[in-house]
Amino acid sequence: MALSLPDFPWDSLAAAAAVARRHEGGIVDLSVGSPVDPTPEVVARALSAATDAHAYPQVAGTPALRAAVAEWYERRRGVSGLHDGNVLPTIGSKELIAGMALWLGLGPGDTVVHPVAAYPTYALGAALVGADVLASDDPSEWPESTRLIWVNSPGNPDGAVLDHEQLRAVVARGRELGAVVAGDECYAELGWEGEWADSPTPCILDPRVVGDDLRGVVSVYSLSKQSNLAGYRAGFVAGCDHVIGQLLAVRKHAGLMPPAPVQEAMRAALGDEGHVREQKERYRARRAALAPALEAAGFRIDHSEAGLYLWATRDEDCWTSVDWFAQRGVLVAPGSFYGVDGGRHVRVALTTTDERIAAAVERLQG
Repeated sequence: MALSLPDFPWDSLAAAAAVARRHEGGIVDLSVGSPVDPTPEVVARALSAATDAHAYPQVAGTPALRAAVAEWYERRRGVSGLHDGNVLPTIGSKELIAGMALWLGLGPGDTVVHPVAAYPTYALGAALVGADVLASDDPSEWPESTRLIWVNSPGNPDGAVLDHEQLRAVVARGRELGAVVAGDECYAELGWEGEWADSPTPCILDPRVVGDDLRGVVSVYSLSKQSNLAGYRAGFVAGCDHVIGQLLAVRKHAGLMPPAPVQEAMRAALGDEGHVREQKERYRARRAALAPALEAAGFRIDHSEAGLYLWATRDEDCWTSVDWFAQRGVLVAPGSFYGVDGGRHVRVALTTTDERIAAAVERLQG
C-alpha cells in the first residue's frame, strides 16, 4: 500500500521561478536556505585527512566526535555533564526529524505536536507512521495522546526565539504527558536582535529549562547553517540518554551512520569558533541590506530576531506577494508552506551571495 504523503511544496513555486528567471539580470533565489559561501578551510582539511576510511564508521560516532559535541554544548549552549550516551551524530537533521516518530514507536492514535509556523517535515514524520498532528504553540492545548513535541527556536520560517521560561513550560507539559520533547535548534548561533545579537539563543537542555534532569528532552542540531556544511549532511542529537539509546538501537539496525570523513569534519567544525563568527557577519551584512529594502517596498518584518530568513508581509495573500517578487526577478517562499497562519507572509532567505543580495535590493527599490 502506497503512503499518502503531501505534495512537495517547492514544486508549486515552478511557475514563479520561471517568471523570475526571465528577468534581464537573472533570478535572485531567496526561496531556500541553502548556504552559498565556502566550506571553512579547517573543515576541508579535516575531511581530506580522513579519506582513508576503509572500515565501516561508527553509528554512535567516534569517541572524538562525541566528546566534541559534548564540549560544544558546554561551551556554546551552557549545557554541562553530557557523556557518550547523551549524544548521537545524524546524517543532517532533516532525516532525524522525518524519522523520529517512527524510531520512537509512534503510530495511529498518537499525536505529534509542532509549532503553528512550522517546517513541513514535522508533519511529514507524523504522516509516515499514521499519527495525528497538531499545530499548536500553547501547551494547554496539547492532548493526552501527545507522544512527541517539536519545538523550533529560532523558528523556521519566522525567526522567533523562545526564552527559558517559554521552553520550561514546554518541557513541564511534555513531562506531564509522558511525551518526548525535541528542540530543533539549528539556527541557534544566528541571533540578530536583543540579547541574542552576540550570543547563542536558549537551549532546551539548559539547566534553567530542564533542571538537573534531561529526562525526555533532546536537542537537535545541524552544522549546515553555522558552518556551511549542508552538502556534508552533518548533524547530531543530544539529551536524554534513554531517548538517545532508542534512536541508536534503530539506527544500528538500519545502518544510518554519517561517513567517517564527515564525522572528522564535524569534530573540526565544532572546535573552531572563528569560522562561525565570520559566517555570521556575512549574514548580518546581507540582512542589514535586505531588511530596509523590504520595508521601503511596503513590507513589515515580523519576528525574525534570529535565523536565516525575514518573515515579511504586506497584509496580502502570500501568493500575491510571491508573484510581485517574481516580476522583479526575485523568488521567495510563500508563508502557506509553513501552515495556514502563514498565508499572508513570505519567507525571504539571506542565503545568497553579496552580489545577488545587492541585485535584490536594487530591484526592490525600482
